[in-house]
Amino acid sequence: MAAAQSPEACLLNSYLHRAAPLLLAAALGCASAPRGAATDPDAREWVQLFDGRSLDGWAPKFKGYELGVNFNDTFRAEDGLLKVRYDKWSGFHGEFGHIFYTKRPFSYYVVAVEYRFVGEQVAGAGPELSWAIRNNGIMAHSQSAESMGLNQDFPISLEVQLLGGLGDGRSRTTGNLCTPGTNVVMDGKLDTRHCINSRSKTYDGDQWVRVEAIALGDSMITHVVNGDTVLTYYKPQMGGGAVSDTKPGVLQEGKLIPGGYITLQAETAPIDFRKVEVLDLEGCMDRKASNYKRYFVKSNPAACRY
Repeated sequence: MAAAQSPEACLLNSYLHRAAPLLLAAALGCASAPRGAATDPDAREWVQLFDGRSLDGWAPKFKGYELGVNFNDTFRAEDGLLKVRYDKWSGFHGEFGHIFYTKRPFSYYVVAVEYRFVGEQVAGAGPELSWAIRNNGIMAHSQSAESMGLNQDFPISLEVQLLGGLGDGRSRTTGNLCTPGTNVVMDGKLDTRHCINSRSKTYDGDQWVRVEAIALGDSMITHVVNGDTVLTYYKPQMGGGAVSDTKPGVLQEGKLIPGGYITLQAETAPIDFRKVEVLDLEGCMDRKASNYKRYFVKSNPAACRY
């Protein structure tokens, strides 16, 4: 008989390999669901954070501007897409922007986006911003929008960096990690690099790409690009640089980050998102309940329905 694995290992393996759940669970020594459950315990209940019609539930925050100011109409809901656009900008002076999903934070979850880069970088972005061409990000485990400083450039978060290929034949991976105000553990030691490349392919042109981040509280985060696992790291925590003008007391060096908000960037590159969704991994783990899900790894007894 196989040795039982932790709930985190069971979830990660079953999610990434997409094998027959019962067979995989048995092979890994994971708990199995009872026969005859009221709902399918393996049916994934994704929550759509973007409704395809509006920015309801989202709030923009640009450096130098109050929360809620959608500077130059940068974030838009048009044509069923959440768009970042720079056609109303006449120049760029460091007004990095983010749009926060404000309805609730998440701790154990999978966040997924489907994106494509379109058009040219904002006018006035000089050579010093060449790194930002076809560059965006999902800010996972982010601080709240309200806790941002007025002139803060990036939220304290784990950035799942989204990069588009430049069509020059060079490798430019996506699903990377950048760490504004954070550090992580890799290979058993604290890694203080600001950006760490993934093992993904390069995606040139305006093609759609799906990127997922599987976040298990303050223990582990894994990046997946078009079904391929490309990066894993551990113990996300506050620290390091690459974030400015935070409010006093917000950035606490070495403090583990068990969860936070989902945020998307406006970092000088036009981009479309056709899907922004979350699979909550925290819920009812009582197999007698009608809403039991096998993929839950964090128990919330109050959520159970019988």
